[in-house]
Amino acid sequence: MEHRLVLPSPVGELTLTEENGALTGLYFGARPGGEEGPSPLLEEAARQLRAYFAGQRRAFSLPLAPRGTAFQLQVWQALQTIPYGEVRTYGEIARAIGKPKACRAVGMANHNNPISIIVPCHRVVDRFGGTKAAFDTFAPGTQRALLEAEGVAFRLDGTVDLEQCLWTCLLYTSPSPRDC
Repeated sequence: MEHRLVLPSPVGELTLTEENGALTGLYFGARPGGEEGPSPLLEEAARQLRAYFAGQRRAFSLPLAPRGTAFQLQVWQALQTIPYGEVRTYGEIARAIGKPKACRAVGMANHNNPISIIVPCHRVVDRFGGTKAAFDTFAPGTQRALLEAEGVAFRLDGTVDLEQCLWTCLLYTSPSPRDC
């Protein structure tokens, strides 16, 4: 049986879902289904999220069980290696998982991430530092708000200042316009 908890947050209501002792979802907005109410895991997830939003937590320590394809699971695992306050490009994630030409598929896996924020899909941008509209389809302005809260710098044009992200600056080596 899936359990869920709706949590107010600075980016709007979040719905947390749990099944068999592992977090299965963190969604923007209230979502129907499952048995509503607290469980020890959902309460701990809510506590960690409140600390994150208060600037007191940079990483999460929760059992996760996202549902997806083998490729999606690989991408979501890679997202969890992006440190707080840093960003990566779709191309960098594709290279990190050994599939350098799969940046568009990485984008789709990122878009379908069922455990937002905790599996930090908001830390992925395009090769120019742009935030993708797909993320904001669910919660307009949320990606930028989360990144700014983590200290990521933005340019006047609204793109992430990749030069301020040291790891990205050092490892971003693909000037090809076909790479993403």
